[in-house]
Amino acid sequence: MKSPLLSLPGAVPAEGRDEGVAAHYGDLFREQRALADGSGLVDLSHRAVVTVSGGDRLAWLHLLLTQHVSELAPGQATDALILTANGHVEHALYLVDDGETMWMHAEPGTQDGLVAYLESMKFFYRVEVADRTEDFAVVHLPAGSIAEVPDGVTVRETAYGRDVFLPRADLEEYAAAHGPLAGILAYEALRVEAHRPRLGFETDHRTIPHEVGWIGTAVHLQKGCYRGQETVARVQNLGRPPRRLVFLHLDGSEVVLPGHGTPVRLAADGPEGRQLGFITTSARHHELGPIALALVKRNVAVDAELLAGDTAAAQEVVVEP
Repeated sequence: MKSPLLSLPGAVPAEGRDEGVAAHYGDLFREQRALADGSGLVDLSHRAVVTVSGGDRLAWLHLLLTQHVSELAPGQATDALILTANGHVEHALYLVDDGETMWMHAEPGTQDGLVAYLESMKFFYRVEVADRTEDFAVVHLPAGSIAEVPDGVTVRETAYGRDVFLPRADLEEYAAAHGPLAGILAYEALRVEAHRPRLGFETDHRTIPHEVGWIGTAVHLQKGCYRGQETVARVQNLGRPPRRLVFLHLDGSEVVLPGHGTPVRLAADGPEGRQLGFITTSARHHELGPIALALVKRNVAVDAELLAGDTAAAQEVVVEP
């Protein structure tokens, strides 16, 4: 779904999974600084929006999600996952309940699969699932923003800022009133700095929640009754995940950032050495310079110097080995 904000002067379209919104509006670092200072707005209108209403919605979702939501208070934001039967991450959901309806946003283009799964699990529960992507656009206001939100609009407030489920017809007017606009590249750079995983970037078809730091934030360990729970409990109680997420400081002398999937190796082994992982997301940060997240084998030493492709990389631990 193409955002009308792409028609604004200076807007450069994003590519790949974020196609449909702006990568930036002409000054990446200025946009990052604005977000870090608590001003501006990020257009996330390409993200999927799904709602669940009905009197049984909290109890029903509690049975399907990795998060404890049966007693979720109105206005309280939370994260949750849907796992496969083998415990691999299938959907990452960002939730808030308004007292009558559970609102969630998810990765662009995932709404059909998400709605289909939820519909297949309704059985006798009093719930209604709806794809609201065509009607509502997600916009992000950074932490510290004093931008007002229209009455009656659902807001998901977290430590990183507010996600606003804005009627899509109001997007242009709201953006004009609450800019400056920041593109998805600025938003992603701050996400990488905060070590926050994203589905389809820090995950692949075999990712389990432990590998990327979703235990405790999107997975509640004191609840059961969800698909994939056995894998979560087994790894938590009896073992360690095979891979772990790391944060990388990249050599700033390189012109091109290593892209998603770039092999990660030990620096001592050189660029032809054995692959130990891969880059998940890389970014240029306004203060830290080139940075990245990567998935590496659990047994990689935490003080090992690494190579991302041909780029030297120093690691920080995100998930303990």
